[in-house]
Amino acid sequence: METLRARFLEGMSRAATFVSVATTDGPGGLAGVTISSLTSVSADGEQPSLLACIHHQSPAAAAILANRAFCANLLAEDQQEISNLFAGRAGGDHAQRFAQADWTHGPLGQPLLAGATAVFECRLATALLWETHHIIVGQVHSVRLSDTPSALLYGQRAYRRAVHLPKGD
Repeated sequence: METLRARFLEGMSRAATFVSVATTDGPGGLAGVTISSLTSVSADGEQPSLLACIHHQSPAAAAILANRAFCANLLAEDQQEISNLFAGRAGGDHAQRFAQADWTHGPLGQPLLAGATAVFECRLATALLWETHHIIVGQVHSVRLSDTPSALLYGQRAYRRAVHLPKGD
């Protein structure tokens, strides 16, 4: 008999979502982690805002909470290796992962990934621990866009890319 958790995981695997690497640097340390739970909260208000969910045992979650700032790097279609690297699939020290990609720093001093299709540098607005994950809301302070708008997707337990569908008749 399938458990509710197993059916939930299978159901959620069917939702294709874009892949991001959340990064942070500051007194809490340099850290990054691949996430698939990033979404806009609002473009209105004092500043635009976004929401990310990160496992409570991730060093990146602790560093973001301590640094009070982070960057959401929306990966481009050709950045699967970066996704795997920051997901921990290659093992190794967290800080050493940064040596395997090109980075700049934004106005808030956060690591911005070269080649990412969009980069959102944020100040931490609020965070809530919900069971196993920190729900992190950031106020966006800067956005950098690449010339390549095609984002890396993940769905049905594999990397994907968006394709244009013809209009229906």
